[in-house]
Amino acid sequence: MADTYYITTAINYPNGRPHIGHAYEAIAADVIARFQRMQGREVRFQTGTDEHGLKMARKAEEQGRSPRDLSDEMSGYFGQMDEVLDISFDRFIRTVEPEHHQASQAIWRAMEVAGDLYLDRYEGWYSVRDEAYYDESELVDSEGGARLSPQGTPVEWTVEESWFFRLSKYQDRLLELLNTPGFLEPESRRNEMIAFVSGGLRDLSVSRTSFDWGVPVPGSDGHVMYVWVDALTNYLTGLGYPENTPEFSKFWPANLHLVGKDIVRFHTVYWPAFLMSANLPLPQKVFGHGFILNRGQKESKSLGNVTDPMELAERFGVDNLRYFLMREVAFGQDGSYSPEAIVNRCNAELANSFGNLVQRSLSMIAKNMDGAIERYTPNGEDKALLSKVQDACRTALPREFEGLAFSQGIEVWMQAVWACNQYVDEQAPWALRKTDPERMKAVLLTLYIAIRDLALAIRPVVPVKADAVLDMLGVATDKRSYRDLADESWFDQLADAGHRISPPTPVFPRLELPEAEAA
Repeated sequence: MADTYYITTAINYPNGRPHIGHAYEAIAADVIARFQRMQGREVRFQTGTDEHGLKMARKAEEQGRSPRDLSDEMSGYFGQMDEVLDISFDRFIRTVEPEHHQASQAIWRAMEVAGDLYLDRYEGWYSVRDEAYYDESELVDSEGGARLSPQGTPVEWTVEESWFFRLSKYQDRLLELLNTPGFLEPESRRNEMIAFVSGGLRDLSVSRTSFDWGVPVPGSDGHVMYVWVDALTNYLTGLGYPENTPEFSKFWPANLHLVGKDIVRFHTVYWPAFLMSANLPLPQKVFGHGFILNRGQKESKSLGNVTDPMELAERFGVDNLRYFLMREVAFGQDGSYSPEAIVNRCNAELANSFGNLVQRSLSMIAKNMDGAIERYTPNGEDKALLSKVQDACRTALPREFEGLAFSQGIEVWMQAVWACNQYVDEQAPWALRKTDPERMKAVLLTLYIAIRDLALAIRPVVPVKADAVLDMLGVATDKRSYRDLADESWFDQLADAGHRISPPTPVFPRLELPEAEAA
């Protein structure tokens, strides 16, 4: 296993406040980053905001303000979202930074040296909302007769002088890349991009002259870079490109670009071609996740169903929201949420199952054993439970998380939680207190060990709540990695030190819906 890991989110376009889709991607990337850190890797995690382009310029004009003023305000909301959702990024990048302008101009010059840029005239369809060019064959007609992009966004006919990138030159190499196992997942996205590239690539317009809110094209007055040239370069900027910094040497190429399915084309066709032209290594993997739907509908201002993720976090708790999104949705597919679904899932699994397991087990240790952790000899039933928990936490969950199959990994974890609760019911330690106190101790200490493994395993998903459980157990803060799961000596060390636990406090209280929503 490599000892470094570089993960990026797509940088968010801040022409509006964050919505649930932004939160979903940030949370998923954070779970991956935390998981990789717990695997022992040195992680670099980058996110940020993509602030240039015609869409931002027009939005600012509508509001009677400068684009920079608008982007300063809106970028701040995304930074606030990351803070609220406990996103453990290492670098929050903004494309208005001088360092980013330098990096974008450097990759432009590299593509120019490669002979891949030429000046011509662009005539074609452009979607301001997508910041994307579309071929006539890709457009669809709306009910009113207007032309729309494949995403259903309006397009407008654009004519202007433009620099072009020789995208067609890289068609064969891109097809080879897209057919490389593991580069683009899930499979449905890979098949879409293979079909797109196989249909033939046209050279790409990569500069604009109709507005000036962007990175200036070096040596070409009046031209600013097409926003995606600028935006994609952020993944290099954050490592110090064009300088060969220690960070660049250590972390590039990226292990994973995590992006929404609607921008896979930019990341798996345009971006690799730019990197090939600039003679830079290609990212190892791009994963195009699905959308999060509000009660089955895509959120939109016109439908009035846009949800502020920070309100959800405040209402249900950050870790509950994180757990729900990672548990409910098969990663890579679209998923749906509602307040009722969040409450039902979190109550059933976090409050009633894991939370109740922690609360009643540690309460019985505190009450019936004076909180003392001591050595004991497990019997066959104890060993069978610990084996099941260890298989789930040390093998199955990490394997699924490594493959970005979060819901499957959490399902295995939940099966181990349910097995612990079944063991409690079968062993009935409250009855053993009178009939066989030594056996009661063995049962409770077995649960104590199992809870430690369960809390460690789920820590990337619910970091604050898992650490609260580990704190109550007395697990040292520097003993909370996946490598520590395999350390069998931790329990004996605590027992030999005479460790005692205090009565627990509830970690996962039940959630409630307001009567109006519950009705």
